[in-house]
Amino acid sequence: MSLVSVILITLVICTCCLVFSNGQLKVGFYSSTCPNAEDIVNSIVREAFLVDNNMAAILLRLHFHDCFVNGCDGSILIEGQTRERHAFGHQGVNGFDVIEKAKSQLERVCPGVVSCADIVAMAARDSISLSNGPSYQVPTGRRDGRVSNVSFASNMPEVNESIQSLKAKFLQKGLNEKDLVLLSAAHTIGTTACFFMTDRLYNFPTEGVGSDPSINPRFLPELKSKCPQNGDVNTRLPMDIGSPLRFDSQILRNIREGFAVLQSDAKLYDDEVTRRIIDSYFGFLSPIFGPSFETDFVNSVLKMGALGVNTGSRGEIRRICKAFN
Repeated sequence: MSLVSVILITLVICTCCLVFSNGQLKVGFYSSTCPNAEDIVNSIVREAFLVDNNMAAILLRLHFHDCFVNGCDGSILIEGQTRERHAFGHQGVNGFDVIEKAKSQLERVCPGVVSCADIVAMAARDSISLSNGPSYQVPTGRRDGRVSNVSFASNMPEVNESIQSLKAKFLQKGLNEKDLVLLSAAHTIGTTACFFMTDRLYNFPTEGVGSDPSINPRFLPELKSKCPQNGDVNTRLPMDIGSPLRFDSQILRNIREGFAVLQSDAKLYDDEVTRRIIDSYFGFLSPIFGPSFETDFVNSVLKMGALGVNTGSRGEIRRICKAFN
């Protein structure tokens, strides 16, 4: 990361800290009540990452799915067939054991202090850093929600939606087009299943029977070889061709050039506004005078992490993350 990017990220963090401090979320919330909280979470995440380097993407996705439904309240962690984590839109979401392990260690050191919602946010932050992405401080002070219902997750963004629908869903959460682009860019790490590719490769709606014409012709054979027709839909492939384990802007370059794996990512280049945002990171003078991808991503993930939070006396601090007290 360049010195300019580091300075910009620092400015964003300072600004966000001032904003969040006014709303009960603040950096260092546990500094006196559980001073080792962030180190404990970081240690658990790092341990899981060393066993499975895809865990970084899994934990980052968990944070997004938690926040996007009923706010960042840990509601996705609750077990039970009628609970949120079993919604269709949460297919493949995982990382629950890592959060539970961190919670268990924190309960031994600081019982009843650190919320599961905060652990999810801290784990996502650590996952980005472990993937060579930007390091930043995350405001904490979230409390855990007391409601988790599968029906609440019925409006999650889906891979086959139009760009207009995706923009509308983000706007409903107070997230704009730039947030849509940047949070989608989290696909720079992690994998997806061929299940989500079948229609795009073999039954694209506007083509009748055929492939999405936005896929670069040089890329199409590679995708089809990884996800053959009538093949195993559980086969996984990286979402970022070029640097699937490194958190960087390569995913946006792929989208520009027709190498997007997911249809929802490709759609970002169909819209004038989101296309202009993507292009802004690749202009001739962008490395010097243009926006910083790392800084902007931090800004968007912090904005997302403040959605619908419970603070003060609202919510609870769970003893275990998978069940209400």
